[in-house]
This record gives sequence, C-alpha cells and structure tokens, in this order.
Amino acid sequence: MPIGLKTALCAAAFASLALAPVPSFAQAASGEPIKIGALLSVTGGLAGVGQPERDGVLFAAKILNQRGGIKGRPVEILLEDDGSNPDAAISKANKLIHEQKVAAIIGPSGIAQSVAIGAITHPIKMPLVAFAGLGPEIERQRTCVFHLTPAQALNSHALLAYAKSIGAKNVGVLHDSGYGQVIWNVMQKMGTEFGITFSKVEKFDIVATDATAQAALIRSTAPDAVFVLSTSAVPFRALHQVRFGKPVISVHGTATYEYVKAMGDGANGVVHAEFLIAEDPLPSQKEFVALYEKEFGKKPKHFDAAGWDALNVVVKAINETGGTDGAKLCDAIRKPYDGVMTKYDFSQPDMGGLTPASFTYSVLEKGAFKRLPFKAAN
Repeated sequence: MPIGLKTALCAAAFASLALAPVPSFAQAASGEPIKIGALLSVTGGLAGVGQPERDGVLFAAKILNQRGGIKGRPVEILLEDDGSNPDAAISKANKLIHEQKVAAIIGPSGIAQSVAIGAITHPIKMPLVAFAGLGPEIERQRTCVFHLTPAQALNSHALLAYAKSIGAKNVGVLHDSGYGQVIWNVMQKMGTEFGITFSKVEKFDIVATDATAQAALIRSTAPDAVFVLSTSAVPFRALHQVRFGKPVISVHGTATYEYVKAMGDGANGVVHAEFLIAEDPLPSQKEFVALYEKEFGKKPKHFDAAGWDALNVVVKAINETGGTDGAKLCDAIRKPYDGVMTKYDFSQPDMGGLTPASFTYSVLEKGAFKRLPFKAAN
C-alpha cells in the first residue's frame, strides 16, 4: 500500500521527532500536491540500505514542505516496498506510474531492480533516480535513469587504490552471492593495474548467517589484507572469529551504524571507502548532519544523505522547468549537482559522474567512523 507523506510522517517512527528549524518567513506548503514515487527495498536482503534511503527521502520532503514546497505546492511521497525483489519492483513501478500518476520515481535500491525498472521508465521519459551505480551496458542508453552511487568498477578502484597505498600485494576476497558477486566480477580484471594479486577468493550466500569456513580458508593463504564485498555483517564476524589479524577493507554498503552494531567485535579496524563521515563531516555536509541529528537523535550515513539528495535533485528540476513534463525534467537533471552525499555530474556517460576522488575513507574505532587522510587519485 503506498504511503502518502502525511501518513508516513504521522507513523510511530516519526511521532517523537522534533521539527527542524524553519526560516521565519517560510510558509508551509498547501494546495494540490506534486506526487513523487519512492520505490525502495524497505524489507528483504537490501533493507539495510533501503530503510535509510527511505528515511532520507521522507525527511527531505518534510523539510521541503515546511519551507513552502515547490512554489507553494506540497510534495507527496508515495512509498512502495519491493521487498528486495526485482519482479515485485516491476509491478510496484507500474502502479506508481499508471495508477498513482507520479512525476518521477526515486529508487530502486538494488542493481537488478534498477535495470528492470529502467526498461519501463526510460521509454516514457520518466526520471528514475536510482540508488545504484551504472550496471549492464544497456543502461548507457537510458538517459532518463540517473545513478547516485558508484558503478562497480569505481567501487573496485576505490578499494584497490587504498590497498596499494598500504603496500598490500596479495589480497583475499570475501564476497556475498549478490551485491558482492557483481563487484567481484569487475574487480577480478583490475588487480594487475594496481599491482595486486588475489590470494584466495571465497563466496558465501547472501542470506547466510555464518561464513567462518570461508574466512578460515582466506586466512590460511596469509594475505596482506582482505576485501569484504557485501551488504552483510556476517563476513566481519567470521573474520574476527578466525582471528584474521590483517587489514579488512570494505565497500560503502556496510558503512552504517546498524551494520557496525551487528558486526560486534569484528567492526574494530575495518576501513570503508565511503562518502559521509558524520563524526567529521565536510563543510557541504554539516548542515544536513545537524538537521538530521536534531530530527532523529542519531548520526546519518551516506544512504540517508543519498535519499535526501535524490528528492532534491527532482525538486530542483521541477522548479527549473515549472512543471512535471518527464522529458523536460530529464533534461534539467542532466547536469552537475552539488549534493550532500557528494558532488554528482548527471551529464556524464554513467549518468552519475562520481570519480575515485568522490570517496572518503574511514576506519572504525569503538563503533565510530574516523576519517582517514587517504584520497584516491582520479
């Protein structure tokens, strides 16, 4: 069942939140709402990223409406959960487009869902602002599908560059059968470029609750470090259990406080190539971090920021075009945009414009993310 913004913001999860400060001249939006769809993985295997994306989108809409909406009209977010299932995403997308008549869709959360939904939205020139990097070659033709997170070659580059910087030459790889498999398919072809060989590669099922056998096999080859390619806390616990004792380097998919808590003692010392370190935000991130902490009573990470950015990208295009014509919105989005998570350039061939320099690097210390001085070169 789609959830309108008013309903969502009255839900128990938001009931006790304090309102963010609003300029005294601002007047809350009223009138006919502008409907924007949010198709996210709020449940299922991708819920760890889908839930903060949802929170970021809804929070952005709440602040926007407090500050007058889009030229006085409120934004209404129609939220659909695809359950981390591409088939479910297709039916939910059709519902948003044909029944709810949304102006744009924010999401999906996963690569497979983004590829599937893009086949529906691109022909009708409806903006799709996806929380996944560029996937298969077919996506390069979809100029109304925009990508807020890095493609897998860029994820791989970020990890390989850091490993090289610490002198790692033989690196183990522990990846899951979903998101991690997609990254590994690309990474395995890039090691030579960085002078890195892969001593042992082990895969575990995306729904597995234990990966100690795979972690033990990696440890047995005595690598200089290990890459964890996953959206699960399981491999970190496993590496700690087998006393791996070498650098653990991970993708941004596990750089959340929820995952860190689930990692237990396996979190200490993990390095992430990520985007938002709320303990030490960049100047362009400070206002968002302060607003978010006041609202939720906790620190945000980059998936929350990506949700915030996604809505504001669409809103900026609607303001610029003065309407909700899909083709005009796509043209308006296709340019650089300074977001909270990072700076994007939607005019680039990958419809996202992230580069190795877009990443920031953190190391986990007692459950907190500490900024590292390393920056990857473009």
